[in-house]
Amino acid sequence: MLDWSIDLAAKKSTKASATATKKRVTKVAKPKNPARDLALAIAEAALDKKALQVEIIEVSDKVDYADYVVVMSATSDRHANALAKNVDSEMAAKGLRANSIEGLPQGAWVLMDFGDVVVHIFHEDTRGYYDLEALWYDAARVPVVDKPRV
Repeated sequence: MLDWSIDLAAKKSTKASATATKKRVTKVAKPKNPARDLALAIAEAALDKKALQVEIIEVSDKVDYADYVVVMSATSDRHANALAKNVDSEMAAKGLRANSIEGLPQGAWVLMDFGDVVVHIFHEDTRGYYDLEALWYDAARVPVVDKPRV
């Protein structure tokens, strides 16, 4: 009989400590997604130079070489070059360097590799021809908000 009461008391104290532990648990903020933040920063830098039709596509569950693809259009080769240079300089100011930049100075299609984020800057006609967005038609899109210019 004595053993039973000790076990019962032990069970009660274990239950009480589990309840107390549950009460001490606090909500933890959702972890930041640095790749998403980078994609948004790239989109913002491109929009500062008037990039057209900027899209951020989440491809983390579709491909293994990147988490996000940023696609945008330029009105000319010079505009594409200006977009690429601005994205590069804005990211460098944040301490981030592209692993590779291809397509300069021609500018019909500039590819920038930031590791988890790949950037495609197309001349409008070239973008329509390759239609990269169709490759990931079912992938999630990250909303891009263009700030009003003053």
